Amino acid sequence: MDRTLPITVNGEHRRIRKPATVVDLLNELGQDPNSVAVERNLEIVPKSAYETTELASGDEIEVVHFVGGGDAVAEESATGTEEEGWTVAGRTFRSRLIVGTGKYKDYETNARAVAAAGAEIVTVAVRRVNLSDPDKPRLTDFLDPREVTFLPNTAGCFTAEDAMRTLRLAREAGGWNLVKLEVLGEAKSLYPDMIETIRATEELVKDGFDVMVYCADDPIAAKRLEDVGACAIMPLGAPIGSGLGIQNPVTIRMIVEQSSVPVLVDAGVGCASDAAGAMELGCDGVLMNTAIAEAKDPVLMARAMKRAVEAGRDSYLAGRMAKRRYADPSSPLAGLI
Repeated sequence: MDRTLPITVNGEHRRIRKPATVVDLLNELGQDPNSVAVERNLEIVPKSAYETTELASGDEIEVVHFVGGGDAVAEESATGTEEEGWTVAGRTFRSRLIVGTGKYKDYETNARAVAAAGAEIVTVAVRRVNLSDPDKPRLTDFLDPREVTFLPNTAGCFTAEDAMRTLRLAREAGGWNLVKLEVLGEAKSLYPDMIETIRATEELVKDGFDVMVYCADDPIAAKRLEDVGACAIMPLGAPIGSGLGIQNPVTIRMIVEQSSVPVLVDAGVGCASDAAGAMELGCDGVLMNTAIAEAKDPVLMARAMKRAVEAGRDSYLAGRMAKRRYADPSSPLAGLI
């Protein structure tokens, strides 16, 4: 008599001893129930039900976790007042630099770069756990979610349904409602599909998420996102991973001026001057990954980006001089010898 159940786990066919619950499966796979999320036949299994949810023949199971995809102290200004930081969905942060966790050569370098950047928020991707090597290092071994805020994102999602499914799994895995949504239109440009993005934003907000949204540098689309409940608008500076810098400062300034929620440039930053330029437009912050991860010295670049964001913010607050068509001497001309 066959005492096993045929099931599929993360796309792999397996047989497990019956009867079996979700927690039995996780134990067999060497996975910590507290650090993963489980989906059974496209339905998320709450952690509270792991011990009571029995598996059946033919079940399709997905087991996911977070993968790579410090408290910064604000300095006093020249007037002696402390810079106030910024607030999103009721959470206040002092660091205005958000760092991604993809493309680094290893998690240790990633963690050192996050520390050098003074970042309080890092973006993380939701991916299947490694069933063949459950002891393989994980992002959470190097970055503690109790010390830095994890911002689950939907990198690689091309439909609203896939993005919403990913974020619901992320909430189950880590318990976080603050998320970053991106719904991509096609693989070459990774440009956002704004119709799908707006639809997903509206649904996720109804589902209790606080949604920070990657979007086109389009003031009309940005306003629509705010209207449906986005807690932050994140226009691209240039295509993801391009390092081209901010291509349309005029439209990003328009988005800043019209928005009542935080605006952060997301994607396209390549060097420190790009980050400073984003802040000088009045943005509340900058999100970057490739610019740091693919630098020859990621830790040094992270430190440079931290300083650039701070300098750009100070420059914006100070108020730049007016532009003139012709020269205007710094020294008075009266009294020349």
